Amino acid sequence: MRLFDTHAHIGLINEDPIEQLIIVKEAQQEGVRGILSICNNLHDFFEVYENLRTASNVYFSIGVSPSEVTNPGRDWESKIEQGVELDRVVAIGEIGLDYYRKFGDKDSQIELFIRQLELADRLGYPVVIHNREAGQDVIEILEEKLPERGGVLHCYSEDWAYAQNALDLNLYISFAGNVTYRNARNLHETARNMPLEQMLVETESPFMVPSAHRGKRNKPSYLADTVQFIAELRDEPVEEVSETLYQNSLRLFGIKET
Repeated sequence: MRLFDTHAHIGLINEDPIEQLIIVKEAQQEGVRGILSICNNLHDFFEVYENLRTASNVYFSIGVSPSEVTNPGRDWESKIEQGVELDRVVAIGEIGLDYYRKFGDKDSQIELFIRQLELADRLGYPVVIHNREAGQDVIEILEEKLPERGGVLHCYSEDWAYAQNALDLNLYISFAGNVTYRNARNLHETARNMPLEQMLVETESPFMVPSAHRGKRNKPSYLADTVQFIAELRDEPVEEVSETLYQNSLRLFGIKET
């Protein structure tokens, strides 16, 4: 079974560079062939990139998340342009809107989001989109500004009706460990009914740990639990589901199969 973790905050699981490499190795032993490393700010991106640059199965996304809206960093756009020149950088993100934490103000978040969507389109990269209690604004902005290379709504948290609007935009939808929670009925309905060809999976580690590992810090090696749950939910063979999800990941991020 081949797996691809499309969203892992490896730098938040452990700050030590050796431990980060061990986390990646453990995931490989559990069938995780690829991991997309996510950082919320540019300082952390360059630090984690240096730590993991020798791990050939780790890919990287670069961007400024809404949590950093009040301090995105000096010359942040030019730093993103520099970052995408590095090996195995395949996406812009995570970017988006977060009205739950109330980072800065809504107008500032929206401006940062749009500027990065436009930058991703100009640079020719897909986007990794964060949405927390900002669903209507996110979808309306994407209707106008989604880059040509598309993108993914990561750690999906909306309902099936919202998913249908996102799927109409040819977005991918990614499920994290919270889809395995018993009371996550909206997620279950979406995961059961949506086209498998537009689905991705992630750990969102160290957060959103699958129910079988409750009480632990999440990590990429737990990804198979989420895939197994989705396969059972859809009543489809887990090997077929995992392979389709793996191929979806390669397609979105423009990664050649090795």
